[in-house]
Amino acid sequence: MYLVTVEGGDGSGKGEAVRMLRKIASKEFAFSGVHLTHEPRRHSRLGMLAINAVRVGDHTPMEEAGLFAADRVDHSKSWIEPLLNEGGLVISDRNIHSSLVYQGVVGNLGLETVSQMNSAALIPDLVIWIDCDPEQAMRRINSGTLRSISLNKTEYFETTEIQKKIRKGFSDLLSGEIKVPAPFDACLIVGPIKNEGSLDELEKALKDELRAFIQSRPQPLNTDPSIVDLNSLERLMKGVESQSTLPGLEQPDHVTSEYFLEDLSPSEWFAKAEDSWDAESAKSQNVASTPVNFSVASIVGTLSLIGTTDVTRMRRRMGPVRFVTARHSRRILKWLDENRWVNRQQLHVPFHDGASFRLRAEWIGFGKVLMALLPLIQPLNTWRRRNKESNWNDAMSDLVQFAEKDDNFSLAVDAVIARLKLLGSGNPNKKVPEDYSSLVSWWNSSEG
Repeated sequence: MYLVTVEGGDGSGKGEAVRMLRKIASKEFAFSGVHLTHEPRRHSRLGMLAINAVRVGDHTPMEEAGLFAADRVDHSKSWIEPLLNEGGLVISDRNIHSSLVYQGVVGNLGLETVSQMNSAALIPDLVIWIDCDPEQAMRRINSGTLRSISLNKTEYFETTEIQKKIRKGFSDLLSGEIKVPAPFDACLIVGPIKNEGSLDELEKALKDELRAFIQSRPQPLNTDPSIVDLNSLERLMKGVESQSTLPGLEQPDHVTSEYFLEDLSPSEWFAKAEDSWDAESAKSQNVASTPVNFSVASIVGTLSLIGTTDVTRMRRRMGPVRFVTARHSRRILKWLDENRWVNRQQLHVPFHDGASFRLRAEWIGFGKVLMALLPLIQPLNTWRRRNKESNWNDAMSDLVQFAEKDDNFSLAVDAVIARLKLLGSGNPNKKVPEDYSSLVSWWNSSEG
């Protein structure tokens, strides 16, 4: 879903940062996969041509830029893009900004020229800038511990003088001093993260930045998030049909039932959940003060589809919980258990010591409604804050008015309708919404 790139001068510690980011992402978030890569690629013919060009130093900046661009475009389309479409997180050691600095700035080729040569490549969603004093970086390079391509690995720009130019190029470009040409001006850039202290300090800084980025749930720059999310929901539902429970447990019928609304309209489910939510207790344990919250909806919605599960198995389902840290997932489940939203079970299963949870039957319907409405959870939350005394019946008709004027809002409403086509209307006698008008009708009606 997201392409994260790590940039900085040679010897700055990008490789170490990439490995740390994989560890952080794999431990805290539930993407379909966390994949590491680098540019130029050492395992491709195009990549090796680019590597040899900078190692020997006998190519012009235009020739270098052309080789790097050819490798990057092929890398983008053949390897990175399919992983993003599956909902994966790709972390790359170098990408477009290295070409902009090395060939565009240091090589005097110009940013516009380099940008145009790479215009068919993917756009990094997040750029993490690692910075290090050039003299310290050169000591790392000369120590011989940074690369394993060959013993004869010196590249022509690995001198303190050129590294100082490279550092200034990254500083000017990534700080905004120099404007990055389109389309690469859409990247979110964070840093500089100094790598001149301990590894613990570097890991903490990386963790803070990656957490902030993922938990903000930005729109991906290279994939259609509605398609990724729909594929994720489809995987969740297929998981119910295959191995959806822990050993020795039966799947409760209400998890797969098409009649999940149970004679309540979606708006009535929201009112019921709001009345049952102990806001003060939730806030005291760092849980949202309302069930109409993305993190809560991710957990409750996922549980409504997969039945009994532990935290690890729930997160392996790769649903919307990918945006919620493992720690916060446990915190929410603990509160749901204490407030009787879930049943907690301690299973005596070999190699399984953790507690398992199952959403109580009376909240399955609400969970599925949340899963259907997830693209609109934040707008519904905002609507409630602005209309504290209003009836939930009015919410959808108010929001649909915005969809007719705002393209992004319209896409969210369309995503809800697509999700309902997978989940069903919640009542076998009730049609699945096909447009804005029928969505408002579905929201307010429990009748067939």
